[in-house]
Amino acid sequence: MKRVFLLYLLSFFSITILAQERLLKSGPMLGYSGFREVLVWVQTTESAVVKIEYILDGKSFFTNSVTTTSDNDFIAKLYPSEVDYGKTYTYKLYINDEYVSRDYPLEFQTQTLWQYRTDPPDFSFAIGSCFYANETKDDRPGTSYGANYEIFTNIHQKQPDFMVWLGDNVYLRTPDFLTERGIRHRYRHVRATPELQPLLANVHHYATWDDHDYGPNDSDATYANKEIAEKVFNDYWGNLNTNVVKNGGIASHFLWNDVEFFMMDNRYHRDPNRQLTKNKAYLGDEQLEWLINALTGSKATFKIVCIGGQTISDAAVYENYATYPEERQRLIERLNEEKIEGVVFMSGDRHHTEISRLERVDAYPLVDITCSPLTSGIHSPRDEGNTLQVKDKTFYKRNFGIVNVSGERTNRELMLTIYDQNGNKVWDYKIKAKELRYKK
Repeated sequence: MKRVFLLYLLSFFSITILAQERLLKSGPMLGYSGFREVLVWVQTTESAVVKIEYILDGKSFFTNSVTTTSDNDFIAKLYPSEVDYGKTYTYKLYINDEYVSRDYPLEFQTQTLWQYRTDPPDFSFAIGSCFYANETKDDRPGTSYGANYEIFTNIHQKQPDFMVWLGDNVYLRTPDFLTERGIRHRYRHVRATPELQPLLANVHHYATWDDHDYGPNDSDATYANKEIAEKVFNDYWGNLNTNVVKNGGIASHFLWNDVEFFMMDNRYHRDPNRQLTKNKAYLGDEQLEWLINALTGSKATFKIVCIGGQTISDAAVYENYATYPEERQRLIERLNEEKIEGVVFMSGDRHHTEISRLERVDAYPLVDITCSPLTSGIHSPRDEGNTLQVKDKTFYKRNFGIVNVSGERTNRELMLTIYDQNGNKVWDYKIKAKELRYKK
């Protein structure tokens, strides 16, 4: 009788655990990290009550419970707030008050209070763009466009502190563009990719978009559903802020140690590529002015400007900023007029990786690190006419980047390493903070 009862208990608890795991659609995912709180994102398959337990030195704390609803795809955003800065916490997920185990560790970190105390801490972050997850019934006929999802396992194994997603993080398909239900379907499908889950759970994530996670291919300010796209983007990502310019779109900003990130929106205010008039908007006047002012006010060692499309390449092809020459030139001139130091550009979109470097008279060179693609299609090596391309710093296979920032406060450096889909080193590129200053 005792054995039967034990078997019954074991069966009961097994069924309960499986039931709660079936309620988990994707996540948990780490959003922003601050000094006094972080964000943890979770999606369930149906309405459920979600909370997080987080632990440090054997002491446990719980977030408030959130009931997920169909209004925003059963997404919960949870905020561990009884935290101390500069700490790493383990955490656990509960759905309907039942613990949901994962077969990988769950950890988040708070930022370090180093200001006025020590040199800024060394840290690393991952970069990448163009994540295509196949779904046969919605994909175009023919060979699958997406592959090698194991790349996310290899990013996770590099143990970056956070990841910056540089656009085309989701590929909307023809059935998706017309409705909010369609856009949400695509985000929901992509976010649940199994190989992605450990990376989501242990690395903080920040994102901007490009055309494919905004709307149709090459889409611009005329996309009728752009406000819906903005809403869905904000539901699925955990950026610290959004619409920082206050005129629509998903431009955002965050700080990690002594590096400041400016996540720009090159779609919401963009004039059509085919428009023939001069002075076409790419970022648009208001966003461009906000960027210049924010960069001017920044005291960061490196000021990293992230834009979905290439900024520095002078090849006026496809959707590079060079196809909007007046605004691109205005950006470059304004950087020089305000004597803004420490600027580095990062971009995606191009389905290959390269570095562009613009030498300037009486000013430091402007560098754009383009990193693409993660899992989407690639193209064979070709000369697109980018005269600013850095020799031997190109790659035409699926890849990701890891950026290490290190050194004493007065002698910081940024080291980019590009890895292939299997996590093998391809090449690296160093930028010293001293190289990004104006001569006195």
